[in-house]
Order: sequence, then structure tokens, then C-alpha cells
Amino acid sequence: MTTTVNLRQTSDIESIRPMRIHLKTLGCRLNEAELETWSRDFHNLGHQITSRLEEADLVVVNTCAVTGEAVRKSRKLLSQAQRKNPRSKLIVSGCYASLNPAENIQSLGVDLVIDNRDKDRLVEITARELDLHAMPEQATTPGEISLLSRGRQRAFIKVQDGCRYQCTFCIVTVARGQERSRPIAQIIDEIKLNQDQGIQEIVLTGVHLGGYGSDSGSDLSKLIRAILDQTDIERVRLGVVEPWDLPKNFWTLFENSRLMPHLHLPIQSGSNTVLKRMARRCKQEEFTRLVNEARSRVDNLNLTTDIIVGFPGETKEEWQQTIDYVQQIGFGHMHIFAYSQRLGTRAAILPNPVSREIIRARSEQLHQIGEMMKQEILSSYVDKEFPVLIESAPTAPDAFWSGYTPNFLRVEINHPIEDDLENRIIPVKLLQLSKSGDTLMGSLLEEQRS
Repeated sequence: MTTTVNLRQTSDIESIRPMRIHLKTLGCRLNEAELETWSRDFHNLGHQITSRLEEADLVVVNTCAVTGEAVRKSRKLLSQAQRKNPRSKLIVSGCYASLNPAENIQSLGVDLVIDNRDKDRLVEITARELDLHAMPEQATTPGEISLLSRGRQRAFIKVQDGCRYQCTFCIVTVARGQERSRPIAQIIDEIKLNQDQGIQEIVLTGVHLGGYGSDSGSDLSKLIRAILDQTDIERVRLGVVEPWDLPKNFWTLFENSRLMPHLHLPIQSGSNTVLKRMARRCKQEEFTRLVNEARSRVDNLNLTTDIIVGFPGETKEEWQQTIDYVQQIGFGHMHIFAYSQRLGTRAAILPNPVSREIIRARSEQLHQIGEMMKQEILSSYVDKEFPVLIESAPTAPDAFWSGYTPNFLRVEINHPIEDDLENRIIPVKLLQLSKSGDTLMGSLLEEQRS
């Protein structure tokens, strides 16, 4: 049964010419992956993707609701689309839209709301509901819609949706529903399509990536092995993986150098009592054992994480436990979130909320610690050599080429713009920290040896 909500019945979309379609997303990498799929599907119907909101006939917004700020930004994005291009049709999907299908969205001028459960059929539903006829004679070939043509060197591949866990702070499990895994063969085909278009790095994404295969008798390890065995893609990177989801044979996968040595394992808090209130399935001691094993098994592994600041009831002692713990582990980067009450979650009714002033102060403290840890870790790689995937060219005379090492360290390279390095994987010597301290400066290894 479809959960699509058509807020304004319409039949006035011109269907005798290709529609100009503008796609916009907020939030996670999964939303990015979905946007790429919609782009490809609209192209296959003969329509055109435009980066200019003002010239679009149809605007599609993939919303987010992970925090109150994400909801605010989603509403702002919809309002901007309506204000800047009131004549266009406005389609909305994503977590905010799924949680508020008509109540809050209709006032924003939305024509069609497509629930998360129908996201995979968004283009099909849009074409049907808004009478967008397919135009096969104008359809493009896959190579004409490549990410590279739009300045992207990394493809996000959605492998699953939904989550079976119930962390008390998370509204996404409500918005995304039950776990649903894509067939391995389908994922392989999408990766090969991206590779044929010149993409050298893919990122596997999902709401609960580590739960891949829970509904199909498979698992994340089987998926990764299939990708490494059945494709020649140069780089395979993982999105967010919950620490309790890693199977016993997981570390052997990194024996294949095409699996990038970077893991984003969200701990959320360094206090076991806070973790219990969050209904997290990994205590501090278990996370420490996991980190120690990971670093002993995988060379140059970069570990990054998420931390929620100001969870209900978080005391000074619990906060200090988090500060001490992140410094003990030493993360390459931390995504720091101020706790945001989300109605419909169990955390929303917990007692003793933390004031906004305390949350701001604690966030600032953790950001400062995070920056120092990041600089220490970056400094430890100075004088080392890595293959770097160059992703962007200099945009000004004093700018640099930039890209990422296998373990996701950002590198800037001073090299003439006349030599096209974009989308090339090049050996680089890491020389020093940048002036800002958040990037490594490097030079091409061949220049070091000449």
C-alpha cells in the first residue's frame, strides 16, 4: 500500500518536453545515495537535472529529522524552494516528511509527499501522480549522467534501510521503519555502473549498515567480500557502523587493500550510565576492547565517532567521564551533536533535562579537545607516504589540489593546475600540517624523488 500524499492534485505539468529537475538533500550519506539514484532514474525517463533552483520545473527535497535543527533546516529549504521558484512543482521525501506527511508540510506549498517506505519508487510515483510521461527517445545513456560530470569522485551506495534497534534518542528508526536489505547482485550492478563511469571510490551506506542482511540471511561481511571479489572498484569505504555489529571475521576483510582503513563507530557517550539511558548496546569497556583489536589488526586505521552532548540527566561526573574517555581513545574526528528532544522518542520524557547554556559550554569544550586530538593524529602521519584520490582542483591562484588518503585524511597538494590530477590516485608524501591544522600538506612522490 502506498503512503504517498498528493497535497495538490495537478495535471498542468508540461510533458511534451523534458522536465528540468532540481534535487536537494539534507542529512546523512544515505540521503545522498538516494538522491543519486533519483537523478539517474529521472535521466532514464529523459528529464534533465539542473543545479539551478530558479530554472527547475520540478524540485525534489530529501529532508532530515535527526535533530530539531535538521527539522528547522528542512522547513527552511522547502520555504526557499517555494519562494525562489513558486511555479515549480515541489516534491518532498525523507524523515521529516515521513514524520509530518501533511500536518506541517502542506502550508509550505508541497505538491507531493513520498514516505520513506516508498523512496525507492520516488521517480515512478512522481511520474504517475504528476503525469510526467516517460520520453525514451530523449533518454540519456548512463555515461552521460556520471557523478564525474557533476564534480563528484565518490559514489554513495545505499545497501539497506531501516533499523531494528530502539536507541532512546533516535527518531530515525520511527521515520525509516523496519530493516530492508538490497540484494547483493543489485548492489554489485550499481557499483559496476559507477565504475564504468569513472568512479574509483564507493561508500556503502544505510540507516543500520551493520544490520545488512538481517532480513535476507546475509550479513555485512558477505556483502563486502562479494564486492571485493566481483568488482574491480579501487576503493571501498564503509559508512557508519554500530560497534556491536562487527562480526568476528570482520578484520580479515582489511587484508584486501581496496577496503579503506577508516571506521566511523558511534560511541555517543563515554559514560556507561548515560549509555544505559540511551539504550546503547556497547559499554565503554566493550568499545575499548574493540578499538584495541581494530588497531592491532588494521594498519593506519583511522577511527572517528559521534558524541551526543547534554543527554537528559547528564551530570558533571558523567560528562567528565566522556571527556576522559574520548581523550583515552584518541579519535581522528568527532561529530558532536547537541542533544535535541524529539517527540516520539523515549528520551523525550526522561527527567532532568540539561540546560541549553550547559550544552553549549560542554559542546565548545569537546570541540576544542576534538581539534587537538585531530591535530595530534594528523601530525603522526607527517613524513609518511599514501596513495591519495584527488577530488578537487584549485579554485584560486593560492589554492591547492585536494583529496583523501585511504584512511580518510584530507591532503592538500601544491601542484600546477595545468596538470590535471582530478580523479587520479597518486602517491603522495605527507610533509606537514596546514596553517589551519585540520589538513595535511603533501607533494607528489615523483616530485620528491626527482
